[in-house]
Amino acid sequence: MDEWSTLRACILEGIPNVIPNHPVDDTEVEHAPCRKLNLTIEEMRLALRNALRYFPSEMHDKLAPEFADELKKYGRIYMHRFRPTKYQMKAHPLDAYPAQSRQAAAIMLMIQNNLDPDVAQFPHELITYGGNGAVFQNWAQYLLTMKYLATMNDEQTLVMYSGHPLGLFPSDSNSPRVVVTNGMVIPNHSSKDDYERLNALGVSQYGQMTAGSYMYIGPQGIVHGTTITLLNAARKYLGRSDLKGVTFVTSGLGGMSGAQPKAAVIAGAICLVAEINPVAAHKRHEQGWIDLLFEDLDGAIDRMIAAREKCEAISIGYIGNIVDLWERLVERNVHVDLGSDQTSLHNPWQGGYFPVGISFEDGKKLMSSSSRFKPGVEYSLKRHAEAINSMTESGMHFWDYGNAFLLECSRAGANVLDDKGGFRYPSYVEDIMGPMCFDYGFGPFRWVCCSGNPEDLAITDSIAKDVLSSLAQDCDPQIQQQMLDNVKWIEEADSHSMVVGSQARILYANDVGRRAIADAFNQAIHEGIISAPIVLGRDHHDVGGTDSPYRETANIKDGSMFTADMAVQNFVGDSFRGATWVSLHNGGGVGWGEVINGGFGLFLDGSPEASIRLNSMLNWDVNNGIARRAWARNSGAIFSAERAMQLDPSLLITIPSQADDNLISNFFKY
Repeated sequence: MDEWSTLRACILEGIPNVIPNHPVDDTEVEHAPCRKLNLTIEEMRLALRNALRYFPSEMHDKLAPEFADELKKYGRIYMHRFRPTKYQMKAHPLDAYPAQSRQAAAIMLMIQNNLDPDVAQFPHELITYGGNGAVFQNWAQYLLTMKYLATMNDEQTLVMYSGHPLGLFPSDSNSPRVVVTNGMVIPNHSSKDDYERLNALGVSQYGQMTAGSYMYIGPQGIVHGTTITLLNAARKYLGRSDLKGVTFVTSGLGGMSGAQPKAAVIAGAICLVAEINPVAAHKRHEQGWIDLLFEDLDGAIDRMIAAREKCEAISIGYIGNIVDLWERLVERNVHVDLGSDQTSLHNPWQGGYFPVGISFEDGKKLMSSSSRFKPGVEYSLKRHAEAINSMTESGMHFWDYGNAFLLECSRAGANVLDDKGGFRYPSYVEDIMGPMCFDYGFGPFRWVCCSGNPEDLAITDSIAKDVLSSLAQDCDPQIQQQMLDNVKWIEEADSHSMVVGSQARILYANDVGRRAIADAFNQAIHEGIISAPIVLGRDHHDVGGTDSPYRETANIKDGSMFTADMAVQNFVGDSFRGATWVSLHNGGGVGWGEVINGGFGLFLDGSPEASIRLNSMLNWDVNNGIARRAWARNSGAIFSAERAMQLDPSLLITIPSQADDNLISNFFKY
């Protein structure tokens, strides 16, 4: 037997015919907190009935009491008994997977990468990041999905409903191999309480942005995004081209937020970040994402001050509550240049944020057993906001990181609104990423080397650098800095040990850059320079993939920021322009009910057909967003739309007329 025989046999088995032994609880991985269970008795019976439908009736007598206990204990039915233990959960090389379709094999690789314990936040609960960003709702869904992918051909499409594999349906070779939807709940039944109820019933899930669409590559993605954000924040707020001696204070080291300290160091800044969960803090320290850890609050602050005096690029973690950190900075009158927050406030009542004044462990107990948790969070948010207000009055520049911080602060009654009823602090997209990146078509393009070979990744880095360097020489001055920032990033990325899980990379590129890089990859695969296919994708946090009034579309000012036509059109348009799989989610980043995300994955195998697909699909994926942003009268997007039409005569975008402000002000006077 070869080294992959066990993996292949287990995948092809799917849901076993014989009930397996229950695996021993693994204390080496972090586990999701117990969820609030807000089901009636009849609904709990329904949840159990829903879970048992994956198994033949002769298994129900044994499984029913076990699943009922899981529901009562965890607030969810995960089916832990069926978690695979005979093979390592990670992105194996493409050839390791049993498959009739190479495209389907690539999707299996991406699914397992999302559940890799080195990548996933709560791998045994099938949560990739953000506290509730799920790949599947239970292990039966995983097993059945992997079997479908292993047995399907290139004239079938697998349909996924919130983690549930609906089945394989006839299609054709040009259709997506998988179509994913997560959380597509009727709007009038889409409150946070509705989500908790529907998730407990096993009928809907929160897919985050790239968890439920199999496109997460670990924190590297947000390292790059945060690096770009900090560089542009320094330009905008501080009038500086570098961050030497600049101090940045924030919070969150779990999931994606763990990228903040690494990004700050790459940008040249000093980062002080608070994290309430000791396990998350120590994990990031062990991974090298943060340089120093302190449990002593003043010790952490003193170290930041010392680093500032020496212009030392360093990351400092404080294990404790962020409110305590901000309030102590105010008490000591310590100047901070830049501030933000990246706690998981899209999930405020189920572990995304912990009340000040109690330990992490006490907070977890309070969350599942007491009605005092929510008032504690709201009280903390008020203090949190008040401390930030004091810091900004002393000269700090603060922005919302699109994590629903300001939104939840406002709901808690904190002082975060301006005299017009809007937020007193901008979203980082509203002020930085939107006008400086997204409007110009720049967003988080990423790729995964299906060989699992670091040498292939190094080759792709070199190709991407050469392509961007060439484009930067001749591009318009308005976008040249973006090009050069990403050339610098790709030069330094490998030295900062960013890879966690799959051999993947990310950079910000526009339509022209993405297509040029992808075409060069496809040619290199064809010529054997790259040893195996590549999966292309992006974060949903991009130019055209996401509608979110508090993040991705925060700089849309024509009143359409609360509409989701762009994300839905993106999902649909990608599907018939060549995407290997597509996804549409309610939720992601700022939370359930606050955003619609559309995403894709694209398989490159070196073929002429792949070249046709990538040019068609990537062109649409970016320009859909540029067109919507241009119609909102965003000047950068109008420039980008006009430029795109010059490059492609078959593209025709509706460009807005500009009304004179003096004319408009004559009407509807106060």
